[in-house]
Amino acid sequence: YKVSKLVSAFTGFGIPANKPIVGENVFTQTAGIHADGDSKKNLYFNDLMPERFGRKRKYALGKTSGKANIQKNLQELGLTLNDDELRKVTARIIELGDKKEKVTKEDLPYIISDVLDSDTFQQKVFVKSYVLTHSKGLKPSTTLALEINGERIEAHAQGDGQYDAFMNALRKVYESKNMKLPVLVDYAVRIPPGSNSDALCETIITWKNGDTEFISRGLDSDQTVSAIKATEKMLNII
Repeated sequence: YKVSKLVSAFTGFGIPANKPIVGENVFTQTAGIHADGDSKKNLYFNDLMPERFGRKRKYALGKTSGKANIQKNLQELGLTLNDDELRKVTARIIELGDKKEKVTKEDLPYIISDVLDSDTFQQKVFVKSYVLTHSKGLKPSTTLALEINGERIEAHAQGDGQYDAFMNALRKVYESKNMKLPVLVDYAVRIPPGSNSDALCETIITWKNGDTEFISRGLDSDQTVSAIKATEKMLNII
């Protein structure tokens, strides 16, 4: 699996999500009944277990999700819900899936906060405002206002692009608080095929915080804004 990822990175050819053994979705369970079986002493055990290939079982969240799928993802996040809370969160995830919206493990704290109106998962970092500047002959720059635990902090920075300038300004804010940001390890943009210039753009960013990698996503008709939304999610995950 690691060799395939390395070859993909060097050649520029992506690995199809359904490629046997190495595809991103090959060891992903989508139905709740399968996740439930995994919890019952590997009821659906077979010789092609993901661990055999250095992979790990994943549990998709969407319209076919059951409580078992969600429980598996909650365990990875170190979160616990009672039966009533789990029922409400499951209903919301199925509702989002019916609208064809993507739901990831990293989205769960936001969904829980929204559904349960719980202070346990209250958002504490807000991107309050920003100005992105891009002019011919001048380096892109960003002026950023961030709110962390109720404290508003502003910073200005330049960069090689608008998002790079935003990240440099964000880094200044966190350095002023003696806090470190995760390392950005992958940045991908998805636009539906056949779309117009006003199409929604999904930005998927992979971060590394210590030994842990995680993904945050943003959605907007502006690519830089969608990346900023993904970054704001990251700030509330770490």
